[in-house]
Amino acid sequence: MLQLQFIRDNKAEIIEALKKRNFDATEVVNEVVSLDEARRSLQVELDNTLASSNKLSKEIGQLFKSGERQKAEILREKSTQLKAKAEGLKTELKTKEEALPELLYTIPNVPNALVPAGNSEDDNEEVFRAGEIPTLHDNAQPHWELVKKYDIIDFELGNKITGAGFPVYKGKGARLQRALIQYFLDKNTDAGYTEYQVPHLVNEASGYGTGQLPDKEGQMYHATGDNLYLIPTAEVPVTNMFRGDLLKAEDLPICCTGYTPCFRREAGSYGAHVRGLNRLHQFDKVEIVRIERPEDSYAALDSMVNHIKEILEELKLPYRILRLCGGDLGFTSALTYDFEVFSTAQDRWLEISSVSNFETFQANRLKLRIKDKDGKKQLAHTLNGSALALPRVLAGIIENYQTENGIEIPEVLRKYTGFDVIS
Repeated sequence: MLQLQFIRDNKAEIIEALKKRNFDATEVVNEVVSLDEARRSLQVELDNTLASSNKLSKEIGQLFKSGERQKAEILREKSTQLKAKAEGLKTELKTKEEALPELLYTIPNVPNALVPAGNSEDDNEEVFRAGEIPTLHDNAQPHWELVKKYDIIDFELGNKITGAGFPVYKGKGARLQRALIQYFLDKNTDAGYTEYQVPHLVNEASGYGTGQLPDKEGQMYHATGDNLYLIPTAEVPVTNMFRGDLLKAEDLPICCTGYTPCFRREAGSYGAHVRGLNRLHQFDKVEIVRIERPEDSYAALDSMVNHIKEILEELKLPYRILRLCGGDLGFTSALTYDFEVFSTAQDRWLEISSVSNFETFQANRLKLRIKDKDGKKQLAHTLNGSALALPRVLAGIIENYQTENGIEIPEVLRKYTGFDVIS
């Protein structure tokens, strides 16, 4: 969330910047400032009341020692009134202090100056495109037909076991899935990211820490008996490993990667654009997360973008990079780049990665700070990206590598799969 002092110092600028998101922050920002002023005023009044009460207590003690009992009793009555007033002020102050974060949680991150204005994904700005779109044979099919033909993914079996959006990977389909996971992890660790295996459920504090709560509460599966949430991405447990930490500046950057299944309740509307692997309730993803000094975070974002470009170029998939507009930008992000792979069989682009800089937005929620050598403390910057989300990468491979004799395996994956073709 935005820092309170930052809002107080930059109220007009924040309201103007959030218009790029099509978010009118005027009312909530003014309410935050007003509530904070009331909180500060109450704190001053409480401090003065407690100081007067303490002073009076000393005077009462001295009067009793000197035998002036009558004067002491008069002051004791006044002391009782001050203590009662202090308790009332404490209650009122606590109410204001609890209301402030609830308001702050409703304000999205301020977009970076590079974020284009716009209302939806149609207004995103393409900044890069690479790879040759293949020419497929006349009988080319979308992946949801191909996986049935070669018996490598069973959507109906997943529906039987659980429901729609929970596919079962079979035989060479399961091995290709495993190969992609291993390849992505190897690429990430070779690039300096430390691999972690993390829990697939998180507590409420973790959900608030990275911004999934309260903004995306309805999108996460909630195990109500234990008040735990199934993770929508490895970003949540990996970033929360550092919740409440005070890191040494010289130890940064911290670069993490991890593979997890991901669970999301919302799977979109019906239609061809959400068929097959295009939109799932459960899917696999390899994530990269970085903790950075503020002055280094945008260079780190560029590095993450280049890292994912290298992976897609090795897979020889046609792709493009979009800079998300304000209307399509995630709640917690200051700047996001989306990667999309072109599916020739579907004749459309499929999103396969988002790479984002959250600046201090998550770190403020996480209380994640950096301590410089001179002792100065400041909030860290956090970044994350998919490297990569598997379903649409898999769909892109199945569709773009299809031939009349089967589905060829990208050369870079063959040492992981142990086979060259699915037929």
